[in-house]
Amino acid sequence: MAREDNRGGRRDRDETPEFADRLVAINRVSKTVKGGKRFGFAALVVIGDQRGRVGFGKGKAKEVPEAIRKATEQAKRQMIRVPLRDGRTLHHDVAGRHGAGKVIMRAAAPGTGIIAGGPMRAVFEMLGLQDVVAKSLGSQNPYNMVRATMDGLRNESSPRMVAQRRGKKVADILRKPEAEAVEA
Repeated sequence: MAREDNRGGRRDRDETPEFADRLVAINRVSKTVKGGKRFGFAALVVIGDQRGRVGFGKGKAKEVPEAIRKATEQAKRQMIRVPLRDGRTLHHDVAGRHGAGKVIMRAAAPGTGIIAGGPMRAVFEMLGLQDVVAKSLGSQNPYNMVRATMDGLRNESSPRMVAQRRGKKVADILRKPEAEAVEA
């Protein structure tokens, strides 16, 4: 659906790249009112393009599909880009935290696969990570685990980003300390 608007050829807002989504948690909540109980649903959704972009959102509504739709729209607005090494793993070990939820994520060798618990696994699969080892410490609440994972991924930096920040070349950043000792 490649429709163009009259405003300078911009595309429709609905035409975003195709994202995969994963329902992480659904929760039935109730409100007691004079006539009885009113039930609603809260959904936690993670979406990503499986090439380095990921986001999460939560939505609440009276019906499950509407809650999922709201969560998906919020996730699309909150997407972040994460640099990946060789498109399959993290550049370095990183820790994330949100509230009482703590997560540790480590880069892994090819063929390791995703070794992580439920909500973290959903984030990694939507991000496109293939090899990662992760451990969740503290809170087991899926909301806090997803937020802690996203916090850690925001702190991920590539050698190119580090080199740019320090005003050096990428080769200087990636050089091993032993090689510098031999040259001296």
